[in-house]
Amino acid sequence: MKRFPLKATRFLYLNIGKPFLFLFDAEAVHGFATSLGAVLGAICPLKWLMKKAAAPRDASFTQTVAGIRFAGPIGLAAGFDYEARLTQILPAVGFGFETVGTITNGAYEGNKKPRLGRLPKSRSLLVNKGFKNRGIRAILAKLSGKKFEIPIGISIGVTNSPELSSQELAIADISAAFDEAEKSSVSFSYYELNISCPNLRVKTDFYSPENLSNLLAAVTGKKLRKPLFVKMPIDKTDGQALAMLETISRYPVQGIIFGNLQRSRDTLVPEEVALAVKGGLSGKPTEKRSNELIALAYRNYGNKLAIVGCGGVFNAEDAYRKIRLGASLIQMITGMIYEGPQLIGEINLNLAELLKRDGFSKISDAVGADNRAE
Repeated sequence: MKRFPLKATRFLYLNIGKPFLFLFDAEAVHGFATSLGAVLGAICPLKWLMKKAAAPRDASFTQTVAGIRFAGPIGLAAGFDYEARLTQILPAVGFGFETVGTITNGAYEGNKKPRLGRLPKSRSLLVNKGFKNRGIRAILAKLSGKKFEIPIGISIGVTNSPELSSQELAIADISAAFDEAEKSSVSFSYYELNISCPNLRVKTDFYSPENLSNLLAAVTGKKLRKPLFVKMPIDKTDGQALAMLETISRYPVQGIIFGNLQRSRDTLVPEEVALAVKGGLSGKPTEKRSNELIALAYRNYGNKLAIVGCGGVFNAEDAYRKIRLGASLIQMITGMIYEGPQLIGEINLNLAELLKRDGFSKISDAVGADNRAE
């Protein structure tokens, strides 16, 4: 019986909602969806009904990661809710956590349009927003006084301005955003430090060990009140990724996220390569490399850093694969857009069954199961 609302929503979305919405500009639809989510999040009886219809989270999902209790492993990744509209509605559709942002010290109206496109055959989005957001002060003011049912994180990055013409200025800009967040009374649970957006005009490089170390020294030197996760690039080689992880492991960083948008077009369906003119790729084209980097990080730093898997999750099997490779938590956006808002409930329901099938009493037992030394 609990599957019926999910099946009905899937049918309606794939056969009516999605074909209609995909007729319109992707960024306009995104704005409509987040506005609708904000309205629905303010209607408590409706949220209660939605939560009943979505698959309930299984008891096996409860885990503590970086000192934070998570009742569900599926989170909304940074890049979708950069105006902080959805914190109240997401638990009703099954999300276990959310990252707001990416937010920067200064406001930025976004790169030149088009900023968002669809590559349906590749099951990908083409993203070129460049940290479009209202700025850290406006977002903190909007979240002030709100209570959160699930852990809410804030992703912080560098303001996308060519005036930040040196590494020192970029670090000072990021540091200023953290200062504002640290002064705030907003009850968020963690920070994400986004060092890996491929769509910025500002010429910064936090990939080299020296530059990354300088940034982390500045940020962690503030003795942050909340755990810190680093959003990692997905286009780097194993050697480059390991050098970054080694640097990160020397600082009080609690976790890493693999990974961000992908520049390479090599994994696109060939007939869509010409359509991918500008921006980074999300979704299925990122899945293989995301999984490789999760496995690499778990083998080498799984005892020091919590791992969040992000990239190409379209069903429970995709999420479970990342968990078994070493991810304690999963983030997603693109799968929801292509499969429908019921996808999170479907993943929760089916993931619980996969854990039971394989004899795991709790999700933490499955983390890294395919990647442990014999």
